[in-house]
Amino acid sequence: MVFSLAVKEWKLLLKEKGTFFWLLLLPILFIVLFGSVFGNLGETKVSLPYIDLDQSQASRSFLASLEQKGGYALEEKNESQLDDLLSRIRGGKASALLVLPDGFADDLKGGSEAQASVELYEDATSQVVQPLRSTLENIASGMRESNIEDELRAAGLNVGQIDQAMTAPLRIEDKPQNVQSTNSLTQIVPGYTVMFVFFIIISMIRRFLGDKSSGITARLRTTRMSPLSYLLGMWLAYLVVAVIQCAILLTFGHFVYGMPLGDVVAAAAVVLVLAVCGTGIGLAVCMIVRGENQGIGITQLIALGGAVLGGLWFPIEYLPKTMQTISHFIPQYWAQKAFQDIMTREAHLSAVLPSLAALLGFAALGLLVALARFRGFMKSALD
Repeated sequence: MVFSLAVKEWKLLLKEKGTFFWLLLLPILFIVLFGSVFGNLGETKVSLPYIDLDQSQASRSFLASLEQKGGYALEEKNESQLDDLLSRIRGGKASALLVLPDGFADDLKGGSEAQASVELYEDATSQVVQPLRSTLENIASGMRESNIEDELRAAGLNVGQIDQAMTAPLRIEDKPQNVQSTNSLTQIVPGYTVMFVFFIIISMIRRFLGDKSSGITARLRTTRMSPLSYLLGMWLAYLVVAVIQCAILLTFGHFVYGMPLGDVVAAAAVVLVLAVCGTGIGLAVCMIVRGENQGIGITQLIALGGAVLGGLWFPIEYLPKTMQTISHFIPQYWAQKAFQDIMTREAHLSAVLPSLAALLGFAALGLLVALARFRGFMKSALD
């Protein structure tokens, strides 16, 4: 009877167009939107207008170095546009303007007594300005080192002595500990997959309250189906839906964006346990709420609040230390941690067992609450 009830529920869900939107279409839209925006951040060039008043070989070399090292798309403007460009910056319509003044090349050749300059007009509130300033300072440091090399060469030092003198006192040795390289997609795809698993609670609430208001729950006493079988059948139905939802979203991320799945067996275990956790908590919410609006509010709190505290939208390291501690009491944190361990650290099943145990603990808590409240739910259906 449990399986028969689950089959009936699947048929009803297939008839509801809203189910596909909330559980599949909407999360895919989120993944596409944020995956397209943040997945190509490293390839996107920031437009930077400039005015070259010097028009020398030195100024052109400086601009070429800026475009190469900073990843900026330089847009040449003329002096007559200066006032308009400054007005756009003051109005918040542009972020910065770089001006190379007349005499730039002569000042560079002037030796230690002269200092060349560039003028950076900026919107102080823009996030673009600080990286641009850092790039300009790096170029200036490179030019200073070049001048020092010229002076050392003029002093009679050979190439070996110059290289030794110019060698930095500090060397950074990169020793990555993650086998897989990470990118924003290993944050976005599993993050939204985990988040939307908990939105299945809304569908569960509507079904349970709908059965209750229509009298189906009350008529269970006149059938051979036990109330517990009804509860288990409904849980099984949404458990399978959640598993399919996760599988489709992760598969979409893998084939469309090339996101690594890692150990498929371990990932499948996380999907199954996450579905058990999400629907277990969903059963508890269904047994507690008194109306659909209340249930939707609680679901949004669980799904969206858990997304922030659980590190689904951005890395957990960005949160304050207190919030990072609180996140350990959120199921979303453990699900996201398990997925990222598998995808970025090539973890296998044994390595994610602590995360699976935490998710099962949340699931058990939800199921215990649901069982404790189920008798009251059934009694209220008779009133």
